[in-house]
Amino acid sequence: MAPYRFARCTEAGGSEFVDLTRDHDPARLDSFGLPAFRTPEELARWLGVPLGQLGWLAGRFFENQRPQSEAEAHYHFHWVSKKTGGYRLIEAPKPLLKQVQTQILRGILDKVPAHTNAHGFVQGRSILSNALPHVGQAWVLKLDLQNFYPSVSHSRVVAIFRALGYCREISLWLGRLTTSAIPSNLTSPDSRMATVWGYRNRHLPQGAPTSPALANLSAFGLDVRLSAMASQYDVRYTRYADDMTFSGKGRSIPALREIIPFARQIVSAERFTINRPKQRVLRRHQQQNVTGLVVNQKLSLSRSDFDTLKAILTNCIHQGPASQNRDGHENFASHLRGRIGHWLSVNPSRGQKLLMLFQKINWSR
Repeated sequence: MAPYRFARCTEAGGSEFVDLTRDHDPARLDSFGLPAFRTPEELARWLGVPLGQLGWLAGRFFENQRPQSEAEAHYHFHWVSKKTGGYRLIEAPKPLLKQVQTQILRGILDKVPAHTNAHGFVQGRSILSNALPHVGQAWVLKLDLQNFYPSVSHSRVVAIFRALGYCREISLWLGRLTTSAIPSNLTSPDSRMATVWGYRNRHLPQGAPTSPALANLSAFGLDVRLSAMASQYDVRYTRYADDMTFSGKGRSIPALREIIPFARQIVSAERFTINRPKQRVLRRHQQQNVTGLVVNQKLSLSRSDFDTLKAILTNCIHQGPASQNRDGHENFASHLRGRIGHWLSVNPSRGQKLLMLFQKINWSR
């Protein structure tokens, strides 16, 4: 007899079952203030979803462990082109799965702290806190993780929930509810199989509310090791999502010959991949840019970005906003207001100039 519903058989078609609920760690869960559940039934009650429906959301009924079509999938799929070439797949969960993922985010993941040097998608941190440690340094080294979300596999996500204290059964369910396997018939936007192939295995979907937190937790070991390396060389390290930044004073410039290969070695050992073409070393005489902010002498935004946005706002006033919405933003006013808000947070005086122009726009034109 099965010890609980959806228990796994010891072998295909067998009548013996294995109990995967016995290795939970209540003390570990309690240390993070996390809800405790051991069986799929308990998880379903906590999520407020009938168990059969939760099994459907977890893909337990998919043929070959993946949806056979986009209609059967629990995600909407959309390819977007990268500025550096190639395509990125956005996987947005459909309403019911998004509701479940949001509950997992608020009830579990938000209670687990990210590393102190991780600044992306962490409450109380931002691109400002990520860039601030690198202000006024002699050099800035920028490294980028390639295909950050797709490289975080289902097994890594399961390991995260196991490390929090959940038993294997619950960790497997939470892992499947927060990862994606693309449909068998999903096609590539450029007719290259390699574009799709990177998403074939179950992975973190870019577009799910749980993915940023899980990505940060998957990179916790990476942050620990890179922070320790930076401390040894007396340099600074921060990470914002897939962007890693190191910086140091003039006396540490010779150490760059060691720091770069050492960082690559650590990244590889932590099962991530460096995007080599995006590697940059910026010296003091160059514009040192960290997550969109100039850090040479103080935190600021580039003059060219200011001039571009000012020109767009001015043309909106004289020619109408529709003439400037070349990228087809659904809510162009909100888009512009967001960009102005960015300036207000970094450079209030210039931000106010842009805001005054925005307030002169006639949105009925």
